[in-house]
Amino acid sequence: MKRDYDTHPWDELDEYRGTLVKGQWPTLPELIRLSEDKYGDKPAFSVFHGKEKIVLSFSQVLSTVRHEGAHLRNLGLKKGDKVMIMGKNSPDWALAYFAVPEADCIAVPMDSQMRSDKCVRLAKFAEVKAVIADRSILNALKEEDEEWFSSLSGVFTLDSDDTYMRLADATDEYSSYPVVVEDDTAAILFTSGTTGNEKGVELSHKNITSDVYMTVNEVRMLDYRDVTYALLPLHHSYCCTAVLLEAVRIGAECLFGHGFAVSRMLDDLKRGGVTVFMGIPMLYNKLLAGIMAKVKEKGKLAYSFIRMMMNINSTLHKVTGKSPLSGFFKSVITGKVGLDKVRLLISGAGPLSPKVVWDFHGLGLEFIQGYGLTEASPIVTLNPPEHFKTASIGHPLAFIDLIIADKDKNDIGEIRIKGPNVCKGYYKDEANTRALFDKDGYMRTGDLGYMDKDGYVFLKGRAKNIIVTEGGKNVFPEEIEDMFQLESEVSQILIRGFQKNRDVPSESVEAVIYPDPDSFKGKSDEDVRKRMEAIVSSVNKNLESFQKIERITILNQPMEETTTRKIKRGKVAASPIDGNQ
Repeated sequence: MKRDYDTHPWDELDEYRGTLVKGQWPTLPELIRLSEDKYGDKPAFSVFHGKEKIVLSFSQVLSTVRHEGAHLRNLGLKKGDKVMIMGKNSPDWALAYFAVPEADCIAVPMDSQMRSDKCVRLAKFAEVKAVIADRSILNALKEEDEEWFSSLSGVFTLDSDDTYMRLADATDEYSSYPVVVEDDTAAILFTSGTTGNEKGVELSHKNITSDVYMTVNEVRMLDYRDVTYALLPLHHSYCCTAVLLEAVRIGAECLFGHGFAVSRMLDDLKRGGVTVFMGIPMLYNKLLAGIMAKVKEKGKLAYSFIRMMMNINSTLHKVTGKSPLSGFFKSVITGKVGLDKVRLLISGAGPLSPKVVWDFHGLGLEFIQGYGLTEASPIVTLNPPEHFKTASIGHPLAFIDLIIADKDKNDIGEIRIKGPNVCKGYYKDEANTRALFDKDGYMRTGDLGYMDKDGYVFLKGRAKNIIVTEGGKNVFPEEIEDMFQLESEVSQILIRGFQKNRDVPSESVEAVIYPDPDSFKGKSDEDVRKRMEAIVSSVNKNLESFQKIERITILNQPMEETTTRKIKRGKVAASPIDGNQ
């Protein structure tokens, strides 16, 4: 399905064509120049250092980026050379991300939590010529492979340091206008490796900026008065596009966060006047649990009353698309926990429980849920607040052609897409690049779903994770895992198949669980197992007979996760389980 529009996301660029914009879509250097031209002295990037708030305007950002780009170029870096960026979220990280294409180079953002040996291996594979990173990371990389480290054309720290030069301290003359064009590679993003095999996704300037413009075109309620919050890791395309680049596009301020602690996060939201908050399901689950815990402190009667009012507000929102009681909840709950300015919540990087969305609607907060993948820059669909459908990942963005291929009898098939945001392929990997696209040029997402009559898409799960039961029924593990999202005593859960009878190829359903350690301090293994069995039994009551969990494995150690808190399923499936069955 491809949606038609009377206007195009790029229409407003027409007045700049031939001056600030050379192609159909801006390059990253053009994007920052467009924003500087429109918003100049308005705050662009900000961060809290203790009680002090550091703010950079759009004019200051462009000036710094041009100096940094000139310095990189003066090191001898040439068009197409790769520069690795690796560090915690900060304005300096964002400046480096824009400075790299300013030097006609390609950014290679890396996970700041990655092991140094793995990082060096991927950097060598990507043929990285320079590194911009936090001081501790630079020290670890040097210790890991001093010969490789010494061969780099440039090494810069993102934080103050006497050992390494800060890129932001560069005082070279402004760079000449970059010669990059929209089809040039802007970034190579290594997928988080949920299968255990990282691939370098090549994204062009067009891929990235088209996704930014199409997304903003869909969410018309965003504008220059907003303050966004970059809490999730910026090396991940979700936060980089949906927070940093969209803020630059609309002239909004981007406040950089420091960690996932709920108390620190709420303090940042309140002090920074954040209006748009983007998170992942784990964050929203923790946030909701924290809010409701404060409500419970008011006593049973008050809690019951608030719950009743939330259900009324959610019902009205479902019927009318509006939350008439939002003012009430702001005065008694959300305003007191730091959410008084927040008007929009955005969720991605995984499905969110409909119950969580229902409760946030009950609190008077608007929600956008989306779907995407790194190979699509990453946003593909959005579930807009004005026409929100519970449990759906929304409809495709304008000018993305989305189809459901190879449908089964229930109209469930693989989600495949075409569009300007679809990647060029995988870096130095022709075989996987060929396999990524079908014969008609559609990108295979590997995700299964269906589309309703209104064009809304519903996600079922990953094709490779399907469990086929003895009766030939398909079980989607992700659907069952989602039912545990609000179980605070379950820290992690993975649903997978197991063979009860080795002579029969079909599978039954197993739950691999890592209990929340704080919930069971001082408890015996038997107590933990009984509680996990009770929770699973409760979930089983809401499952079809062929979906029911038949075996429980309880882990003593957490399963390995990506930085967006997805379990690395392939590694768990391939590893022996250290737990009790």
